[in-house]
Amino acid sequence: MKNHFVAATGEFVGTFFFLYFAFACQLMAFEQASDKAPNGSNSATTTVYIALGYGMSLLVAVWILFRISGGLFNPAVTLGMVAAGQLNWIRGLVLFPAQILGGIVAAALVRCMLPGDIAATRTVLAPGMSEAQGLFFEMFLTSFLVFTVLMLAAEKSKTTFLAPIGIGLALFVAELAGVYYTGGSLNPARSFGPCVAAASFNHAHYIYWIGPGLGGLLAAGYYRFCKFFNYEEANPDQDHAGADEIV
Repeated sequence: MKNHFVAATGEFVGTFFFLYFAFACQLMAFEQASDKAPNGSNSATTTVYIALGYGMSLLVAVWILFRISGGLFNPAVTLGMVAAGQLNWIRGLVLFPAQILGGIVAAALVRCMLPGDIAATRTVLAPGMSEAQGLFFEMFLTSFLVFTVLMLAAEKSKTTFLAPIGIGLALFVAELAGVYYTGGSLNPARSFGPCVAAASFNHAHYIYWIGPGLGGLLAAGYYRFCKFFNYEEANPDQDHAGADEIV
C-alpha cells in the first residue's frame, strides 16, 4: 500500500507538471499568435508551437518522475500497460484517479494564474470532422504514443534510460498531426481538466475517453502479438554490444 501511495503521488505530480506547463504554453500561443490560417483557425506555426509545448513538457516530466511511478501521466497509457501485462491492475486503478486529479488541478491553476480563457485549451473537433472520424483519429494517435511507451520503457534494453526522449518526441509528432483536427488529446486527463476548470464540457467530449482507451488497447494487442512470436528473433542482435565492448 505504501508503494501504491508513493506511485500515485508521483503520477499526480507528474501529470500536474506536464499539463500545467502544456496548458500555459497553449494559452500563450493563442494570445501571441500573429497570424491565422485562411479558414480563420490557428496557423500552422501556432500548431507547431503547441505541439512542441506538449511534447517537451511530457519529455521532462517523464524523465524526472519515471523512477517513482513509471511516468505514465495518462489513463490511456495506464490502460495499455495493464492490458499488455506490464502493470498490475491494482496499481492501474490507484494511478487512474491521481492522473485525472492532476489534470484538473493543472487546468484550474492555469485558469487562476494566467490571463486568457482556459476553455480555449479544450480539445474540440475541427470543422468538417465527424465524431466517428475524431474518435478513430484519436485512437490511432494514442496507439502510437502507447506503443512507444511499451517498446521504449516497458521493454527493457540498453537504451531504456533514454525512453523519455522517445516518448516526448512521439507526443510531439502526434500533436503535430492532431492539434488541428481533434485538439490532439491522446489523454482523457488532458481533455477532462480544462472542461472541469472552465465548467463547460464541449460537444462530443466522450470521444476523448473512448478514442484514447481504444488506442491503448490496440497498442497493447500488437505488443502482445510481438511478444508471443518472439519479435527479437525477427531482427536479431539489435542490442548487441559490439566487438569493441566485449571484454
